[in-house]
Amino acid sequence: MAKILLVEDDIDLTSTMSDFLEHEGYTVEHAGDGAEASFRLSSFKYDLIMLDWNLPKMSGLDVLKNYRLSGGRAPVLMLTGRGGLSDKESGLDMGADDYLSKPFHLTELSARLRALLRRSYDFPEGDVTIQVRNLELSSASRKLTVDGMNVHLSPKDFSLLEFLMQHPDTVFSYEALAKRAWDDDGETTEEAVRSAIKRIRKKIGDVEGTVIENLSKEGYRLNSKRAL
Repeated sequence: MAKILLVEDDIDLTSTMSDFLEHEGYTVEHAGDGAEASFRLSSFKYDLIMLDWNLPKMSGLDVLKNYRLSGGRAPVLMLTGRGGLSDKESGLDMGADDYLSKPFHLTELSARLRALLRRSYDFPEGDVTIQVRNLELSSASRKLTVDGMNVHLSPKDFSLLEFLMQHPDTVFSYEALAKRAWDDDGETTEEAVRSAIKRIRKKIGDVEGTVIENLSKEGYRLNSKRAL
C-alpha cells in the first residue's frame, strides 16, 4: 500500500488522520514542522504527501516549492483553513495536485487520496511523447518539458494541456475541454477552466497568450504555428 508523509503540526488532527489512514491500509510517516518535512522529503521516497499550509519553521508553501524545485514528483495534497480562490491558486501554482479545506470529512480525504494515487499509478503501457513548439509532453511518465526544462503541472492541468497538444490548432469550448480532458460530468464551471489555462500559461511561459489562445465566444486552442 502507498507510503504517505503527513505534514501537520496539530497533534490531535495528526492522531485522528494517522489512525484513519493506517486503518485504510496506508503506511503513514509524520513531520510536525516545515524543516522536518523538508529533511524527510530530501532523504526518503513517498508515494503521496499531505501538507499543511501553516507550519512552524517553514511554511507548507515553501516546503512544496523546494520539493518541486529539487525534482520531487509525488502528488501533494494541501491541507489548510484558507478557503479563498487566490490561496488555492497559489498552492496549485507552486505544484500542489489537490487542495482540501479544513474542516473536512475523513471519507472525503480518503476519496481525494485514492484519486491522486490512481492518477499517479494508472499509466498506459509504453510512453507516448507529444511535441508542439517548445513543449514536449510524455503521457505515461506525466512529464512536461519547456525548452528542455522540467515543469510540474497538477494532474488536472497536465490532462488539459495534454488534450490541447493532442489536438493542435483545434478550437474547443470550455464545456468540451471539461468533458473531454477531465471526463467532467457537467459541474465544472467556465471559471475553473479559465483558471487552469491561466496556471498552464504561467508555467509554460505563455505570457502573451499566443500559445494557448482564447478566441472570443469560441473557446481555446493550442497554436502550433508561431514560436514563443
